[in-house]
Amino acid sequence: MFHIREDIANAHAHDPAARSAFETYLVASGLHAIWAHRWNHWLWTHHLSFFARIGSQFSRWMTGIEIHPGATIGRRFFIDHGMGVVIGETAEIGDDVMIYHGVTLGGRSLNHGKRHPTLESGVRVGAGAKILGAITIGRNSLIGANAVVVKDVPADSVATGIPATVTPKSRARSESDYYDPAAWI
Repeated sequence: MFHIREDIANAHAHDPAARSAFETYLVASGLHAIWAHRWNHWLWTHHLSFFARIGSQFSRWMTGIEIHPGATIGRRFFIDHGMGVVIGETAEIGDDVMIYHGVTLGGRSLNHGKRHPTLESGVRVGAGAKILGAITIGRNSLIGANAVVVKDVPADSVATGIPATVTPKSRARSESDYYDPAAWI
């Protein structure tokens, strides 16, 4: 359930400003929000939804990151500069996913059931991006900063713009550009 050392090592590897594992442990609000979410999700899945919602609201107040306790999150998930991140109840996030501040994984419907996106493993989401609805972002895809995504994105693709247009990674840019958010602009 808790992979604290793995989370710290992952955050340290993804954050060039991180100076030590101890500093990351103390000050990384994205990590604190994920750790709180894991506890709240456990409460949620054990039918203690009231306490899970109270815990998630406290975490939101402390970190500026809102993760519904019903959301399913994989391992090595990293939120960089997390302020303003919103992750809805039926969102599903795979392993090794990274998102930046201001990202919304939101719904487009008031219906019960699946209404938030699924991010498969290896997805990267740029600052301010909005991914809306019960859609799937394929494995190892990239979502550009401030993109608005309302349709499925196939694996190994890049989605940019409003509304987002999708390009296969092989035709979009050189591989090194994918890990440099400044190159997405």
